[in-house]
Parts: sequence; structure tokens; C-alpha cells
Amino acid sequence: MMDTCALRLSSSSRSCPLMLRSNNKSLWNTTFLNHHHTLLSNSRQCLKLESTASSNNNTPKKKELDEGAFEAQRLRLDAEARGAMAAEAASHPKAWKWVIRKRIWDMMEANNFSHNPRPVHHRIPNFVGASTAARKMSGLDVFQVAECVKVNPDSPQKQVRFLTLSAGKKLLTPQPRLRTGFFSLLHSNFLTWDNYTINQACTSLGVAKHGRPIGLDDDNIKVDLIVIGSVAVDPNTGARLGKGEGFAELEYGMLRYMGAIDDSTPVVTSVHDCQLVDDIPVEKLLIHDVPVDIICTPTQVIFTQTSIPKPQGIYWDKLSPEKLGQIRILRELKKRIEKETGQKLPTGPSEKLPPTAQRSRRS
Repeated sequence: MMDTCALRLSSSSRSCPLMLRSNNKSLWNTTFLNHHHTLLSNSRQCLKLESTASSNNNTPKKKELDEGAFEAQRLRLDAEARGAMAAEAASHPKAWKWVIRKRIWDMMEANNFSHNPRPVHHRIPNFVGASTAARKMSGLDVFQVAECVKVNPDSPQKQVRFLTLSAGKKLLTPQPRLRTGFFSLLHSNFLTWDNYTINQACTSLGVAKHGRPIGLDDDNIKVDLIVIGSVAVDPNTGARLGKGEGFAELEYGMLRYMGAIDDSTPVVTSVHDCQLVDDIPVEKLLIHDVPVDIICTPTQVIFTQTSIPKPQGIYWDKLSPEKLGQIRILRELKKRIEKETGQKLPTGPSEKLPPTAQRSRRS
């Protein structure tokens, strides 16, 4: 029942499948790009940018951001989330996902494969060579033809966000952990054209300061490329593990609901070479786990040819009441779907969330 609802509420207007089965990378690029250019020319309109809006006296001024309060809230929520993940890992020390995550985190710490923030445990690691991997990503055909790119807000993908804005593309990025908002849209047209401002716009504070908040009703947004962070990824299957909070999956599900993406939208991740693994059991992945099509490391680009199905929406029976209580936009979406369908959506089992964790000041 729930899956049918999720499918029905996801956009099916872009139904051409993504062709990832060829071992020939050139054929993959050609086939994908032919389809992608058709989408761009025939069916897609990203948000139109009104260059004269700022000069319109009737346009309300954006409320001035209290930068200190914003940063304090971000650090507090980050501490709470990392505490929750640590408690979850401690309560299930032999769970296969946490075993793989801990192995990668321990190895990166032991070999100094990561920059600050450290320790890397319970984070998407800000790996050494992240900028090099980002440049490799920017050279991909799927990146170059994309007009709107959704990028996660984590540190190792900061250069991807910078290159997205520098290339004149639209950048869609979520508010951290979706607790303070939903998605924000940024474009170089919104910004003073200098490296300082573009760099600032690539941070959580800069997104809040320069971005335009996006709501669930912005159904004319079409995302051409999704970039997500990873703790571990299997280059042979495209199976991916994040840091354990599930926000990449929630963001993906909400974009499906909005009709902004479909199965053909490529998913790319950037990681250190040491984060490539071969022991993620595909048969144990959950229905909401998001696979990746392309992996960029500092030394290589890998086309995974993944056959893992992509999520079709939000799986409400996996979300606990406590998780819903933390994320306002999910509560609003749930109420909306229930009102539209006249049916009550399921809720996942309850979970005990740990108290706020302490963290050291970030370098």
C-alpha cells in the first residue's frame, strides 16, 4: 500500500530509462547524453531567474541573517546528530553497515587520509584529494551538460559546489539534516562574482545567506545531476554507505515526490580511493538505499554500471515518530499526502534518541 502511494506521487513525466548496462564507457556517455539533451531541449525548465527582481521596489527584502546564532544552531544540531549516530553504532556494534563504516573511519584516521573536521567518525570524511576528485567530476559529460546540480552540504563536496556555481549552473543543496529548512537554490546570478562570495556560498552559512529557499510546491525544478557524499562505496555494484543518518535517502525521496528527478537522473559520489570496498552485500541493502552510477576519486573515474534499483519515493514505514518529530518538512509532506489521498500513511517503529552529545570546537 505504501509503496504504491509513493510510486503514484512520484513524477513519471520523464520515463526514459537510464542505460547503464554497456561496458563501453563511450557508448554509455553517448546514449545517456542523447537522452539528456532531449530532456533539456524538450521537457525541462529549471527555475527562471528574474534578473530585475532585486530592483523591484515591491520585492520584500530578505531578513538579515544572524550569523552567530545560525552557526551556534548548526554546531548544536551537528553535535546532537553525531551523538545519535555514536549511540546507534554502540548499540549494534556487529551490524554489518557499522562494521564497514568503522573500518573505513579507523583506516582514514590512522593514515591521515582526511582533513578537518576530525575525527572522521560519524562524518562524511573530508578526504585528502577531495578537490582533485571534484575536478575530475567537473570534467564528466553529465556534469558539463547539467544546468541544475543537487550537491550534499558536507565538507568533501565543497569544491563540487564551488565548481557548480563557477560554471554558471544552478546549485540545489539541502539545509543540513533538513532540520532548519528544506532545499536552497543558489546561482551565480544571485551573487557578487568573486571567489570570496562564491566560496562563502558553498558553506552552510553562505547557503542560508545567499540561497533562495525552495518549498514542496516548486514543482518546476528539474535536477540534472545528484552528487552525494559517502563513507564507503563498491565500484563493482554501485552500492553505497553514508554516515548512517539516512538524509541522502530522504532528500532523494522528496525530490522524487516533487518530480525533480527520476530513475534516469545520474547519481555521482566522490571519495578517497581507500573508501572503495568490495564487501557491501547488495542483497542486504534496504529499499530506500541510494546506489551510485559514477564514482570520482583523486586518481580515477569509475562507471559502476549499477543494477541496484533506485528508491521510488519516501518509505514512511521506515521513519520513526521521533525522526518525523525532528524534521518539519517531512511532517508537512506527510500531512499533505494524507490529505490528498484520504489515507493515513504508516509510521515506522519508535526509536530512542540519545541526549545531546558534546563535541570539540571545529578547527
